[in-house]
Amino acid sequence: MEVKTEDRSRATGRVEGPEIVHALPVLVIYAHSSCNCRCIMCDIWKTTENRTFSLRDLRHQLDSIRRLGVRHVAFSGGEPLMNSELPLIASHLRKEGIQLTLLSTGLLLGKYAVEVVENFDEVIVSLDGPQPVHNQIRRVKMAFSLLEAGVCALRRQRDEIRITARCTVQKANHHCLWETARAAKGLRLNGISFLAADLTSTAFNRALVWPEKRQEEIAVSISELPVLEEQVETLARDAGSEFGAGFVVESPEKLRRIADHFRAHLGLLTPVSPLCNAPWVSAVVEADGTVRPCFFHRPIGNLREASLEAVVNGAEARSFRAQLDIRNDAVCRNCVCSLNYRG
Repeated sequence: MEVKTEDRSRATGRVEGPEIVHALPVLVIYAHSSCNCRCIMCDIWKTTENRTFSLRDLRHQLDSIRRLGVRHVAFSGGEPLMNSELPLIASHLRKEGIQLTLLSTGLLLGKYAVEVVENFDEVIVSLDGPQPVHNQIRRVKMAFSLLEAGVCALRRQRDEIRITARCTVQKANHHCLWETARAAKGLRLNGISFLAADLTSTAFNRALVWPEKRQEEIAVSISELPVLEEQVETLARDAGSEFGAGFVVESPEKLRRIADHFRAHLGLLTPVSPLCNAPWVSAVVEADGTVRPCFFHRPIGNLREASLEAVVNGAEARSFRAQLDIRNDAVCRNCVCSLNYRG
């Protein structure tokens, strides 16, 4: 799909002029503000609020969603399945012909297997390592077993549903990426992707940027880098022959960016922004209605005050896009989860 703007510039450098977004193919919605895990690399679970994106919220935005040509909605959080209205919300979006993805910890998949297979095209589960490592990082005693049971429940309902894993690479699992891919294969998943832990942003319920000591608890240290790089190179070289072509989603180049991310954090490498056009083709809606151009940049408005269409084309959003220099922006240079949408 062509993404039209008043300025036809690509989002790989400074973009001049107050762009108007006519098409927004990708929308991420935080369905619930809280989570049922206590992950060591995340602060979402620390929230004391239980905010949800409601069916009423969706109904208020359906006209905007239609006009903006949204094609793909991903439900994240927190844990989306903690939102009791999620099946109804998903059903309304499916009637619009929108592709739906569920991002989940996996702990509730067994309980809601019927609703998930009826409403979602794809499920992405968090997988942080083989069983003991996954449980340690999630700080939930039976996390891996519940995930395994949930995947089995989905397969019993609809065996062909696409289920993949996403692994956040950090100090606690940098040594076992290969074993994590093997665990994903053992769970009968369709693939696995890897991304580096975010260390420096205020995303994911962080009121402030983590202090240096907290960053060190999650970051791969200089003495650990060789082990991480060996894991990355093994995946880059042998994952296709061992697990099947495309099972590890990232190309060798993207896998190596994970090690580069931690090298840059240690001051051993200059950080380089990834190719990304997220602010021009997508938006992130948090459970309280806050809208961001991506996970990491500042808010550009709130759906409790205006429509999605009005927010993404409001003065704040247009000014942000006009001034954004992705190559040199500090947030972009430290990004761990970019979007380069080609339609």
